[in-house]
Amino acid sequence: MSSSTLRPTPERAAELKQALEEVNTRVRNASSSRPSWLDGRPEPRLVAVSKLKPAEDIQACYEQGHRDFGENYAGELAEKAEVTVDTSKKALTLNKSLPPGRTEPLNVYIQVNTSGEDTKSGIAPLTESSASSPSELVDLARLIIRECPRLRLLGLMTIGSFEASTEAGNDNPDFRSLVESKQVLEGLLKADSSLIEPWGMDGQLELSMGMSADFEQAIRAGSGSVRVGTSIFGTRPPKSTGA
Repeated sequence: MSSSTLRPTPERAAELKQALEEVNTRVRNASSSRPSWLDGRPEPRLVAVSKLKPAEDIQACYEQGHRDFGENYAGELAEKAEVTVDTSKKALTLNKSLPPGRTEPLNVYIQVNTSGEDTKSGIAPLTESSASSPSELVDLARLIIRECPRLRLLGLMTIGSFEASTEAGNDNPDFRSLVESKQVLEGLLKADSSLIEPWGMDGQLELSMGMSADFEQAIRAGSGSVRVGTSIFGTRPPKSTGA
């Protein structure tokens, strides 16, 4: 379908333009309070998650210059702005599914379940005290770097618990846990001389955390990528279950 057929109404286009501008302003303002280890880094990436909204909404944001999009349901977009894995099987399958002629590896995040909720995907986080113990997170990171040449381990991703994301203040325990996991994992990867393939960005793992309810808090905690849907596109329509 050509872009000329994906035309939002003028009213909807203006609504999305205003929402996108407001969220971008909030991202910039929160960036001024980022941790010092992010000094010199670009502003956090704003990934617009359209959540079953019509393609016209994406086109409207694209025409405003936005280029980072992501979806929560497979099949909504042919390309994803960021991809997450939480098992070796998923990583190996994804690596195998990519065309061998791909010129650049696909950036991936490892999803970490920092809140420990049974309803959340992801693997257990790392702590300073557990750095010398066997870890699924460390094993998966090494597997991606060593055995998945079409993937590049960009960083770690988490979805904070509802309670932590809606409490007042900036000390979100789920975000703090992901920051600690990043720091411990970076140290272990740098100390492993057998890892010759590149990972992260300039020797640092990126953090992807923060959504509409908590993205400013996440940025102040160190997030390099935030996924925002409702604050840009509005509430999610009911998902069809089919006939």
